[in-house]
Formats: sequence, structure tokens, C-alpha cells
Amino acid sequence: MDYSRYQALKLNRIEPGILEIVMGEEGGRLATAGHRMHTELAAIWRDVDADPDLRVAVIRGAGKGFSGGGDLALVEELADDFQVRARVWREARDIVYNLVNCSKPVVSAMHGPAVGAGLVCGLLADISIAARDARIIDGHTRLGVAAGDHAAMVWPLLCGLAKAKYYLLLCETVSGEEAERIGLVSLCCEREELESRAMEIAHRLAAGAQTALRWTKYSLNNWLRMAGPSFDASLALEFMGFSGPEVREGLASLREKRPPRFPGDCPF
Repeated sequence: MDYSRYQALKLNRIEPGILEIVMGEEGGRLATAGHRMHTELAAIWRDVDADPDLRVAVIRGAGKGFSGGGDLALVEELADDFQVRARVWREARDIVYNLVNCSKPVVSAMHGPAVGAGLVCGLLADISIAARDARIIDGHTRLGVAAGDHAAMVWPLLCGLAKAKYYLLLCETVSGEEAERIGLVSLCCEREELESRAMEIAHRLAAGAQTALRWTKYSLNNWLRMAGPSFDASLALEFMGFSGPEVREGLASLREKRPPRFPGDCPF
């Protein structure tokens, strides 16, 4: 499998049969989902699935955190350009379904901020590990669009509908410790243990019975596939929101680093 076309994602082969997927730069800024990153996050899971030399993938962030939110320039394009909106909608759909349908186990290691398209991969991973300093937030409603991408599919299943509504409607931050307590992630550990813990689990999965592991994952992920209609509706409503006035105020408030002042009226 040729991974040379990937630029936004840094890919490291680790023996035996483990691929490390790194978002962002070591010591640099948080990875944000611009055009290139978004496209690559949609494509990588098909390649992981098809690569005969891989048994497990580990996804982590470099530097100060796991992932930032969507690139603000891309958000502006989504609000202004139908063609961009249609393409990114398809990629957002593919990130979720390609990861759900990837036959190989995926481990995520989240520290610091975990937001945006990176968070989709972090929470949809088969084994999700959060450092205590992780700050998980689904920021859609703060931006002025519906909580689409992965949230309607996986949050209610992981932590229950009441908690999902609380965190998604209010954009409340979930610490790594709280995420483990409510069942949003598999494990929580100290920051300095995060990468070694993720690799330990990846090596155990790589050494396991591959048919048994993959068929178990396939069976369990039918819970996620049954939530497909809810996910499809949420994603369509999110992208409908990019053509409305609320996202423009949300975007302006983020650029100006102030609380949003959303209009009080609603068209329905």
C-alpha cells in the first residue's frame, strides 16, 4: 500500500502490523481540519482496511493536543460555496462510515483539546484512550450548526441520551476523567502514559486472532450502523445550517474571540 500521497497526516509503520496516524506537528499548532486534512481523514480508513500488511491503526495528535476544530477559512467557504459544501458533506459522511466499516481495529490516544473531525475518529475508534488533561468538546452548536458528523450516531450509545443532550446542546467540555466515568471513552490515563498505553493495546490486538477480532468488531459495529439514519439526518441538517445566518455569527464570534450573539427568531 502506497501512503505517499498523504501530507496532512503523518504515517509511521510500526512492526508488527501497526500503522501510527499522527495529526499535527510535534511542538507545533493543533491539527485543524482544512481541505487537505478533511480529505485525508476520509480516505485513510479505506487504505487501512485494504492494506494486507496492517493489523491495527493508532491515531493520535502531536504537540499540544489531539485535534483542533474545523479550519475557519474552510468554514467560511462552506457558508459561501455550494460546491464546497457538497464535497465536504460527502467527505464528512465518508470519515464516519469508512471508519465504522474498516475491518482492522483502531485505537485512539487523545490528549489536550479534542475537537472537530479529529474527534470523530477519536470517539469512533474501537479502543479510545483519553489522557486526564483531554478536553473533549463537540462545538457545532457554538458555531451555529447542528451537531452532525458523528455525534448523533455514537454519543447516545456511549454515554446515554441524557448526557449526550447535555454536552451536545450546551457544548460543554468533557475532561478525560469524566469521559471515562460516563462511558464516552474506553480508558483514561495520565498524559505521560498515553502513547505507551495505546501502543501496548495495539500490540495486543496485532498479536490476537485476526479473524476473530475483525468479525467481533463487525458484529458490534452493527449498533452504529443501526444509527445510520440518525447520523444521516444530523449531517444533512448540519450542512443545511452552513447556508443560514447563525453560522455567520458563530464564525464571526470565533474570529473576534467573543461570545456569539445569535438571533432570537427561528424559521420553524
